Amino acid sequence: MTVPMILALAITVLMIVLIMIDRLPFGVPPLIACLLLVVFNVVPINVAFSGFANATIVMLASFMAVIAALQKTELVTGFKQMISRLASKGGFRAYALIVVFVMVGCSIFGTGSTAYYVLVIGLLSTLAYNKKLPPSKVLMPAGFAANHPLLPFNVALQYGIVVAVLEATGVNERVDLVRFSLVNLVLSLGFLIWCLIAYRMLPDHPITDDEPPADPALEGGDSSPRGGGIAEAAATATATIIAPVLTRRKQIAAYVSFGVAIAGMISYSYIGDAGYAITGLAVAVLLITRVLTFGEIRDAISQPIILMSAGVIGIAEALGKTGLTQLVGESVANLLGGNVSPFLLVFAFCVLTSVLATLTGSTIGTVYVFAPLAIATCIGLGLDPTAAAIAIVISGWNGHFLPIDGLPAMVMGVGKYSLVQFWKFTIPMYVIRLLALTAGALLLFPM
Repeated sequence: MTVPMILALAITVLMIVLIMIDRLPFGVPPLIACLLLVVFNVVPINVAFSGFANATIVMLASFMAVIAALQKTELVTGFKQMISRLASKGGFRAYALIVVFVMVGCSIFGTGSTAYYVLVIGLLSTLAYNKKLPPSKVLMPAGFAANHPLLPFNVALQYGIVVAVLEATGVNERVDLVRFSLVNLVLSLGFLIWCLIAYRMLPDHPITDDEPPADPALEGGDSSPRGGGIAEAAATATATIIAPVLTRRKQIAAYVSFGVAIAGMISYSYIGDAGYAITGLAVAVLLITRVLTFGEIRDAISQPIILMSAGVIGIAEALGKTGLTQLVGESVANLLGGNVSPFLLVFAFCVLTSVLATLTGSTIGTVYVFAPLAIATCIGLGLDPTAAAIAIVISGWNGHFLPIDGLPAMVMGVGKYSLVQFWKFTIPMYVIRLLALTAGALLLFPM
């Protein structure tokens, strides 16, 4: 290994440690790492901070503003009313419809949305005990359903990261957005099938007879918060996410802007960066029609998740420029030999990524470390790395088998599940999701 390789690796490890200890604001560790890369002359400043000029980041930031506008429409209000009506009916049909309805709602908010899953769990936590459908029987599957879009058209964040990690490792592959969405659909269907199977094994007990224990709030890293109080988190998210409903004219403008943004993302595969610019223009429409103020747009496009994504792109670029990524990829490829099953290769990297994302609480950081390594390994084996990149990126949001991260901890705490009850649902869920994800990625993007 060369000195630049060693320095790049040491700075990357430092970034991961800073993310894990969660002492700095979310998004700051990658920026510190980028500055250190420049100070130690590992890469020039334009490479270290290349993420901030990355077309994917521009698209992600724009789409964040579009989603902020969509959350001010009647869709959120209608969602809340529908959940309450279904829960009062009870029975397996109501259970299935609640799970499906939450998954449809996730299609709007996107995978890994903290505000959305806190909203869902907060609403379900207020349900009175009903023998026909005990809240404990629906809260866990519906809580995790908030992570699975049934209509996966809002996949901008994950899609952008896939494109970014491929580009950072020198793979100029234009990933088809429609097929990428279908991979998410296969994953969501695998999750839904497990929820339907697990209905009878879910526990039956009340969850509102006393105050819920302290657990995660809306602070900490990534879209997976840690620390704080559940009741306060639920109340805060429910209060903040449901903004005053727009006028009819402004709601139409929000829906049109959302459609234009999606069209721009889909067209990227055919017209390149101009497609992402279309997404940016959709935000201009929101400003002109006064759906969002300039301050709201500024806050949306400068969220910590954008800083994190832009910063780690520079780290991935540096690892590639020094040759470290290629070295690791070739070493792993030689270790595995030429007869390794693509399915087992992708599945193993998905397990590794999802486990470490769960343990560290840093989904984005973990994905940006392991995806380039998997891509380099595939290249070393002579395989198309697209499926591996897609599966590994998505797997970062599909751990949840341990109650130490935001969503699973909140599910377990609010639902008053024992660890055994929690694991009876989450461990099979974890395995089924990663199997479905790997199969879907390889089916739609053959290696």
